[in-house]
Amino acid sequence: MSLRRSARVQSHPRTVEKIDAEVAAPTKKRGRPGKGSKGDADSATPQDGGSNGVDGSETASMPPPPTTPNKRRKVSSSPAKPPPITPTPSAIGFMTSSSVLRPTYSTGDIDDPTPPPADRPAEPHHTNATLVTPGGTQVQPTYSNFEESPSRTTREPTTTSSCLLDEAVAHLLKVDPTLKPVLDKHHCRVFSPAGLAESIDPFRSLSSGIMAQQVSGAAAKSIKNKFIGLFPPEDCPNGFPTPAVVAETSLPKLREAGLSQRKAEYIQGLAQKFVSGELTIPMLMNGSDEEVMTKLVAVRGLGAWSVEMFMCFGLKRMDVFSTGDLGVQRGMAAHAGKDVAKLKAKGGGKFKYMSEKEMLERAEVFRPYRSVFMWYMWRVEDVDVEAVENN
Repeated sequence: MSLRRSARVQSHPRTVEKIDAEVAAPTKKRGRPGKGSKGDADSATPQDGGSNGVDGSETASMPPPPTTPNKRRKVSSSPAKPPPITPTPSAIGFMTSSSVLRPTYSTGDIDDPTPPPADRPAEPHHTNATLVTPGGTQVQPTYSNFEESPSRTTREPTTTSSCLLDEAVAHLLKVDPTLKPVLDKHHCRVFSPAGLAESIDPFRSLSSGIMAQQVSGAAAKSIKNKFIGLFPPEDCPNGFPTPAVVAETSLPKLREAGLSQRKAEYIQGLAQKFVSGELTIPMLMNGSDEEVMTKLVAVRGLGAWSVEMFMCFGLKRMDVFSTGDLGVQRGMAAHAGKDVAKLKAKGGGKFKYMSEKEMLERAEVFRPYRSVFMWYMWRVEDVDVEAVENN
């Protein structure tokens, strides 16, 4: 027996070395071979350092290098779907500042004025902006048949566009001299000669107001640009789709601009009101403040606040006052000397800074320039009104 074993050892010397190494090595638990292992004793994997020729006893105590799973870097074989295009003013042409593509009327944005025309009549209770019909016709303010309501007494304009703001500011100072610091600090461009010279597309402005509800100013701008981009240039003679086109567009298509289902319904319903004649340019131009308010709040999606903002910033009516605006309420409270921070912490519902009754009483003395007073109350607390100013 010993002779046969000796013969085998001589013919296979490495076999003995292997057996001796197995005997000397620590006993390992039997188990399923790791990934990449062949299951035998001499298999070398990156974990044991065999592939690098390094002693396994030294490498065993070293943690494996971190690796990034391949699935995180997996690239889809199909081409990536491009994100929806958000048209910029220059991309859609009609909103660009280029003199070549710019229409002859202002888009209505407060930062997009037309050159001031010659001085013209102005009236606090009348629309002082030039309105643009869906077909692109500009309708200048006319006052010969103006009826103030509710007295129905015919009244001629009392001032002109060049001095309307100056008269309003003088009235505010006369009533309340303590307003002087905020009046001196801020220029109310909305009712300045340049602001009054702007032409307004009522459908565009009202639609933009709906888009701006309960979203940030940046989101409202993005939605409006996408909305305009849904339609070809020929459907946007004023830089915005006409009511007739929007009324015929499906709700799913309108929602591609980022509108909710309800907002899409509101804008489509507003378009139908213009198409049917329930809302007209003559009514918006010559109707009393009460009539315009009544007609517009009857439209789904246009609450009192939205209409008040449109009448103020769009139609440039001088005697609009919104008790439902929290910024106005807060500004009035601060101007009255109330501790706004304490009132905010205390809570108290919708009128936590000042009651509606007190707001109306305090604003009454500023007639017929409550729009200007309201604008300066925003300024008292530095409220951002960009979203409504840029409709």
